[in-house]
Amino acid sequence: MPGIGPKSAQRLAFYVLSIQKNEAEVLSRSILEAKEQIKNCSICFNLTDCDPCLICKDERRDQTLICVVAEPKDLIAVEKTKEYRGGYHVLGGLISPLDGIGPENLRIKELLRRIAKGNVTEVVMAFSPSAEGEATVIYLSRLLKPLGVKLTRIAYGLPVGADMDFADEATLTKAFEGRREVA
Repeated sequence: MPGIGPKSAQRLAFYVLSIQKNEAEVLSRSILEAKEQIKNCSICFNLTDCDPCLICKDERRDQTLICVVAEPKDLIAVEKTKEYRGGYHVLGGLISPLDGIGPENLRIKELLRRIAKGNVTEVVMAFSPSAEGEATVIYLSRLLKPLGVKLTRIAYGLPVGADMDFADEATLTKAFEGRREVA
């Protein structure tokens, strides 16, 4: 499993082997239920058990502002700051030619459709400051600039090469406060 090292994997394996059969059945049913009930929001593509998700349904949020993130875990990191009150768009990854991930593998067409509806005034790009994040910013900037929306990106409050979900709330808050328009 991603993010689980050998020692943690060993601890989990020993835990699963030590529990009673009925507890293992409850755990396995929970995993299956999650797989059956959790889906992508039809608007922002966040993970949700209802469609549209609670964020997209929230009328108090500024839906003229869209924060574009790579993965649902990045959306959660931004939400933890309690500073951002707009909508989201989850791309499903970042452009990474070395990994065989091109723009066609991401939810870019869906983002363009949302913007084409005309009610979006600003798009905030909130990607990890990596080569893939930069490539995605450059690609999206070229697509979105002609549409007349304001393009911003979060400031470089995050260390280069770090993943957003490891950043603390204060760092992400400062990154949002220091966002700038994309040239």
